[in-house]
Parts: sequence; C-alpha cells; structure tokens
Amino acid sequence: MAMYHLSLFFCSTLIVVWLVSSVDSIAVPSSNCYVIDNSSYIYDFTEWIGFPFEYSQKDSDLVVRFCKDVESRSQMGYVDFGRYEPSLYFIASSGSGNFVQEFHSGDLTNCELHSFDKMGRTAQVNIFCGRCSDRETCKEKRGCVCSVSYDGTMCRVLVELAISCGHRGSRVFEGFTVGFHPRSWEVVYNGMTQMGFEKPYHEFSFGTDQTIVSLYLTAISTLSNLVGKPSFEVNPSKGLEVKLSGSGAKGSPPTTLSPTILNVNWRCDKANSSPYEVVFTIPIDGYEPIKFSLTKTCEYDQERGSDATRGWATFGVLSCVFIVLASIFCCAGFVYKIRVEHQRGLDALPGITVLSACLEAVTGSELGYSRADTLNGSFVNSTSWDSLPVTEQATQRTGERKYGSM
Repeated sequence: MAMYHLSLFFCSTLIVVWLVSSVDSIAVPSSNCYVIDNSSYIYDFTEWIGFPFEYSQKDSDLVVRFCKDVESRSQMGYVDFGRYEPSLYFIASSGSGNFVQEFHSGDLTNCELHSFDKMGRTAQVNIFCGRCSDRETCKEKRGCVCSVSYDGTMCRVLVELAISCGHRGSRVFEGFTVGFHPRSWEVVYNGMTQMGFEKPYHEFSFGTDQTIVSLYLTAISTLSNLVGKPSFEVNPSKGLEVKLSGSGAKGSPPTTLSPTILNVNWRCDKANSSPYEVVFTIPIDGYEPIKFSLTKTCEYDQERGSDATRGWATFGVLSCVFIVLASIFCCAGFVYKIRVEHQRGLDALPGITVLSACLEAVTGSELGYSRADTLNGSFVNSTSWDSLPVTEQATQRTGERKYGSM
C-alpha cells in the first residue's frame, strides 16, 4: 500500500513538473485585435477581424465590422463613423460591459461645428461577453448588436455588442518590460514577448564575437516584488557556455525608475552550423512566467579570455613583489654599508654611490646624481678655473659626466 502511494506521488510530481516546464511564453498576438480584461487575462480576436455584425431597425441600419470600422447605411449612402483605432486597441470596460472598442476619424460632413477638433464622426462599441445588458440572447452564434444610439451634437454613435468571447488566455503580468536599454522594450513589452524573441530566429541571432549582452528589466513598483530569479536552458545543451550576472540575475525587484540589469555572458566552446538557443524564464508570483529566447551563432571556438587575463594578472603581481623585495634588499644593504663606514670613519660618499647604483638597477633609469669622480673633481681651485681659457672651460664642462636632469 505504501509503495502504491509512493508511486502515485511520484507520477503526480512528474505531471506537475511537465506542466510547468511546458508553459509557453505569452507572445504578443499577430494583430492588434486583442484585449486584456480587468483580471489581466488576454483574449485574442485575430480571427474576428472584419467580421460584420449588422443592426437593422426602422430608424437605423448599422454594421460593425469587428476591429475594422463602423458604418451607417441609408438611402443617401454610407456614413462612416470611424475606423478601428490601433493606438487604443481593446481596453477593459469600467462600466457594465466587458470591453470597449473605439473608432475614430469618420466622415466630417455636417459635423464641422460639432466634432471635437474636426476629427470627424466617431463610434464607441461596448462589448458584452455572452448576453446583452438587457439579458437578451443573440440568435447568431458569434453574437449580435443589442442596441444603437446616436449623439447628433457630438456626431457620435454608441453601440452595444454581445459576442461569444470564447476561452480566455494566459494571465499577463502587465507593465513588465525587457529591453536592451533602460527605457526600451524590444524583447518583452507589457508582459508579452515580442516577435523575434518568442522562438529562435536566425536573423535575430547575436554574432560570435559578442560575448556579453545586457538586458534591462522594469516593472510597476507596486508589483515588482512578484518578480523572481531568472533561469535559462541552452539548446543544444553543450557547446555554448552561459553565465548570468547583474542585479537582475539575483532576482532584485525591478521598477520603472530603477531597472535591474541582467548580463548574459556567453562564449562559444564549440562551433555549430546552426545558432544556439538560450531560453530564459522569469517566474512571476501569481502570473504566467515571462519566457523569451536569445540566439547566438558560433562560427568558431573562442579562447577562454578569463584564463589569459588571469595569467597576465599573476605576472603583474609577481613583478610587483619582485620589485618591492629588490628595493628592500638594496635599502638594507645601503644602511648596512653606511653604518660600517661610519664605524670605520670612512667617507660616506661611496655609500651614496652604492644607493644610486642599487636604485638604478631596480628602477631601470639613471638618477640625477653625479658619479663619485665628478663630485670629487668639483673641488677645483677657483683661481685655476677662472684662469683657464674659454675653450678649455667648454671642454672641461663637456668632459663632465652627469646623469639625469639638473
């Protein structure tokens, strides 16, 4: 019985691990026809673009082409109430509905004096998932227009639309970005992995010589503590050495004012005909993890630059130690020489000569001291010096051997 429970626990653990490891990245949809609800779950309506929802009544004949435009039809022809505004996409509704679509830059005819900033007619479509606000059920499978109301003074139409929203997607960690600069988001924007980094692309690969890539992570400050420590997997598993460093690698909370840095240090240990893929996973408490891919080409094997640097550093330290020890021995010998000469009553000038030679040997340069014979030769009778002809004085100066600058 115990073995049965143990095997059951082992199997369930494997299932959980498989489910966690099989979570794909939340990639940005291929179109602008998507929306994130008030609970941060994403709905992708890419397949619905242009689908018509018609509304025919005595006082109105209107059609909403999903994520495209809104038009009113009459005997005078079509009246455009705006086109889908890409900059707004979908937004979650703050009223009784679920979502809101905005349409702008419609016809300007008869709206020159009323339309805001002469931008033409506009439309607002309030979307309900399931039934209309009056609980009426649509006969069509995808949905229907529940009601239409016009605002003549604002040249605006308000449409209530009920649709079958379908299955919601993953929960998005909104406000989270990953970019190659502190204020950019080429890799991840608003919690969704951007095109080019959701899977390997040869054209997005980094070159062999680029051994480090820095990524900057930002998040909303109130939610920054939910960001965990990143991890990575390399495919193929051997041939590319990858190490992470920086504040982002430690799991420090990123904010918009203080981004964290994730340094990716990678080196090609083995050349490969196809790029290496590095899949990064950043866990988010309560949300789907952030996943993105970076690829690197390895056209040749790279030497271990760290070993070469370490060798030069060791050589420099040993050289400094040798110079210090040589200086100590020379100074000790000089002090000993001076003390012995003082005890014997000898002249101290030979000690200076010893010190000069010692320091010249250590530093490799000549010092600004004259040699002993020059110092001794300086004690010349001033009368005989003055009595020498000018040419002989010049010859005497030239004959002196000075070292260093005076």
